[in-house]
Amino acid sequence: MLKPTLNALAEALASGVLTPTDLVTEALGRAAASKAAFIELFPSQAIAEAETATARRRAGMAFGPFDGIPFAVKDLFDVAGSVTTAGSRTRFDWPLAEADAALIARLRQQGLIPVGKTNLSEFAFSGLGLNPHFGTPTARDRPDRAPGGSSSGSAVALADGVVAFALGTDTAGSIRLPAAFNGLVGFRPSRGRYDAAGVFPLAESFDVPGPMANTVADVLILDRLMGGVSPSGKASKPPKLLLDQWLLDDVDMDSDIRSSVLAFTEQARGCGAHVDTRPVAAVRKAGEAIRKIGWLGGVEAAAFHRERLAGADRAAIDPRVVARLDHAAAIPHIEAETLRRLRIQLRTEISAELAGAVLVTPTTLILPPLLEPLIANDELFARTNLQALFITMIGSYLGMPGIALPVARPTGALPISVLLSAAAGDDELVLAAASWASAMR
Repeated sequence: MLKPTLNALAEALASGVLTPTDLVTEALGRAAASKAAFIELFPSQAIAEAETATARRRAGMAFGPFDGIPFAVKDLFDVAGSVTTAGSRTRFDWPLAEADAALIARLRQQGLIPVGKTNLSEFAFSGLGLNPHFGTPTARDRPDRAPGGSSSGSAVALADGVVAFALGTDTAGSIRLPAAFNGLVGFRPSRGRYDAAGVFPLAESFDVPGPMANTVADVLILDRLMGGVSPSGKASKPPKLLLDQWLLDDVDMDSDIRSSVLAFTEQARGCGAHVDTRPVAAVRKAGEAIRKIGWLGGVEAAAFHRERLAGADRAAIDPRVVARLDHAAAIPHIEAETLRRLRIQLRTEISAELAGAVLVTPTTLILPPLLEPLIANDELFARTNLQALFITMIGSYLGMPGIALPVARPTGALPISVLLSAAAGDDELVLAAASWASAMR
């Protein structure tokens, strides 16, 4: 299936081949047919906005080239007049949002139109994307596989061609992992790059909103629309890449993933990139701390949901989410403080180790797992969830911006993804490297 891109849609709108009303009507139809991807659609509002955008274009007063293009938004973002469920039935009776989240408002000001709120792991607290309350989204061409989470509905809306882009959030990998499982491009920015006002939190010092799209070019466009400062044009020279050997040697890594990432770096080297391969000490130290002590973002999430877990809402929450929150809440205070201090230290160390290079790793250790065994076996779910998120957790812990890119894979294999990351604040470096890599031949 041919996936829509922002530039292609902008050209069709500019030429009059399509109108915003056409795009929104078609997106709503595809959204309704997409399996559990959406929690709520906005048909009346979206069509009204599309008709207004169509009238603007006919009058020569479009807000910009992307005026009238529909998008999907994870149901952690406030949309005026809608309940922000966070994927949980404990929030069904919460009041309607009085205003749009800052990013939604910013995109609306440029004429882009939200068509619906996408499904997610409850409270955004799982990397596999299952949701027992609203159903688990699955892509049409992979109905037996977990979609990745927590931004599962956003990824499936893209994979099924409903929209050209979607908004998600990333705490431990919730944009990068579903992008990897669905052959998409997903960008986790540095904290503060985009305005997070009006987004329901999970772990405040880790959460970031970000875009998911079909191409790197679209992510660069979205970065500008959302308030970032993407590189202008193509990267002028090949990037300096550092491939982490410690993660490549991980016994849990699927062999096809390892082979595909190595092939990616060899192709990059052949196209002029400088590629160094060695263990990165800060990555190893972060990974060992996560495996030994636990996930610091989980500690923050457990503190945020403490009252909910202690009250009547507990019985209404996905038991797998409860188990993860309980596990995080049981991490001793002294060990949580160790994780906090180490995090500060390692953020300095990773910057020094990279010295302006872009870190190359797989996005995840595993291929998209079969869905039914995860539903049937809680122990398998917990183990697979940690394997899936392990690499992106490390990046989040180190404060690294990162972009997940689909890469060539063995014939007939499931999607495989490489993750390009850099030190905190070096978003333009990551985006420039991704732009260069996407043009490799």
